[in-house]
Amino acid sequence: MCGIVGYIGPKQAAQFLIEGLKKLEYRGYDSAGIAVYDGSKINVEKSVGRLNVLEKKVEQIAPKGHVGIGHTRWATHGRPSDANSHPHTDCSGNFVVVHNGIIENYLHLKEKLIAKGHVFTSETDTEVLAHLVEEHYQGDFEAAVKKVLADVEGSYAMVFLSNYEPDKIICSKQDNPLVIGLGDGENFVASDIPAIINRTRKTYILSDGEMAIVTKDSVWVMNRQGVPVSKKVFEVHWDAEAAEKGGYEHFMIKEIYEQPKAIRETTAGRLAKDDSSIIFDELKWTKDDVAAIRKITIVACGTAYHAGIVGKYYLEQLARIPVEVDVASEFRYRSPLVDDKTLAIVISQSGETLDTLAALKEAKKLGARTLAITNVVGSSIAREADQVIYTQAGPEIAVASTKAYTTQLIGLLMVALYFAAFKGTLPEERIQAIIRGLKQLPSQAHEILEDVEAIKTFAKEYGFNEDVFFIGRSLDYAVALEGSLKLKEISYIHAEAYAAGELKHGTLALIIEGVPVIALATQRDVYEKTLSNIKEVKARDAVVIGIGMQGDEEIKKYVDHTILIPVTDKYLAPILAVIPLQLLAYYAAVTRGADVDKPRNLAKSVTVE
Repeated sequence: MCGIVGYIGPKQAAQFLIEGLKKLEYRGYDSAGIAVYDGSKINVEKSVGRLNVLEKKVEQIAPKGHVGIGHTRWATHGRPSDANSHPHTDCSGNFVVVHNGIIENYLHLKEKLIAKGHVFTSETDTEVLAHLVEEHYQGDFEAAVKKVLADVEGSYAMVFLSNYEPDKIICSKQDNPLVIGLGDGENFVASDIPAIINRTRKTYILSDGEMAIVTKDSVWVMNRQGVPVSKKVFEVHWDAEAAEKGGYEHFMIKEIYEQPKAIRETTAGRLAKDDSSIIFDELKWTKDDVAAIRKITIVACGTAYHAGIVGKYYLEQLARIPVEVDVASEFRYRSPLVDDKTLAIVISQSGETLDTLAALKEAKKLGARTLAITNVVGSSIAREADQVIYTQAGPEIAVASTKAYTTQLIGLLMVALYFAAFKGTLPEERIQAIIRGLKQLPSQAHEILEDVEAIKTFAKEYGFNEDVFFIGRSLDYAVALEGSLKLKEISYIHAEAYAAGELKHGTLALIIEGVPVIALATQRDVYEKTLSNIKEVKARDAVVIGIGMQGDEEIKKYVDHTILIPVTDKYLAPILAVIPLQLLAYYAAVTRGADVDKPRNLAKSVTVE
């Protein structure tokens, strides 16, 4: 997820580009750049680091020109560097592009372009777009971009500028946001409304598959075939702060609603089209490498640790490899039994969590091979690990992690399936069934988010309770742990999660009349036992909210309220079941008037021990 801006009009473009990028820096902050046409050629200035690095550079150079595009980057392909920063150019420098998203077939396209003599200067998937438009250009900029759109597969918002036709900006989108701001003798392009809200309130919101030709006086919108599309003007009434959050009250709820997209991005290019396999081009594993693993140690903190507990179930049940899960802050101090037959998987959203980084270094010192699952390209953990799988959640601003957690689960599940295929521990048809389920997840997550009124009601009704309990068995217990953490960290309600089968071993003493119990029952192989545990808490007059799957009429007999998720595979249920728990925590915190995005005493990335 990156930030894009564009300007064409009578004013100096560079001023707006920097101003707009400041409003979008929450979308990406590892590098930034602008391209401005000065009347004879396009000048590109870009720098690794926060936007202020580029801003100081631009202040010194003071690029002149009335048309330009800009970008602030959240790295996906290629580490943060000057070369990998956007905008990217073709061989001649006559075409410039900025891009948000992932070009899934970029490697195939890049190889074809190199064979035709194109020279690449970055590691990014985006650069292929600039070379493609150069390759297709035959005197018609618009026609060349249309051919590019026909070539590429993936998700994108892309904006092009050309020396040959500098009186226009051409842009298109698929699965990533793009907005056109309508001015008086000037027009704007941006990823999000915050970038343009101080310049205009009138916008076109582009839809998937649409392409726009933007000049200073007009905007033409068409589909990929060139058929004109009639657009209604959307007038923005949000204030600037609300616009930065996309109209949501808090970043946390915005990020909860971004999960369908984050799931889609994390699986993009990694699920075979015929559902036959998991594709990890970034991993250089062989069958012998996987066979040599005798044990896996998962190390993480907080929410990532809970993802690791789910990962233990995935890896043991699907790949049949023994797994230990460690809190990173404890790992180094227990003399862990780790050697060269161990794979250490470390999980961190930021890639900078100090305890996790230290545990990674300890595991390497003891001879383990290491694999990082992280959201930030070029982070310390990504650089230290032997191999890296990047989740594609995009920047997560709220302290309470939501979309990072769900994408970490997907990363771990895909690793388990990847290993299972090498080891032959899972029938091919079972792998295919889970992959088909993974492809359905974005739409199923969206379905959950479409109707949250019942969850809001529960949060208001029970939001002032001082104690809440979560129970579940098997994978449901792992999800209960994360639900409990979400509630306590942002609402300050005392919340505990227990393996449902442990109730009789002490926990029942805490169950009294009226205490809320969130009971997860999505795992069919332990379903009857879970119902039995629900009956135990109901017998003590607890108020039970049951989390089950659609069509489950049985659970309704034993609980006070139900939240039902779409029917899915048992291994995919944790990814969907956590979403209602995130929403319950969010609306409980709102009910109590807590600072949702910045809960007391907590920080987003823990870089101290």
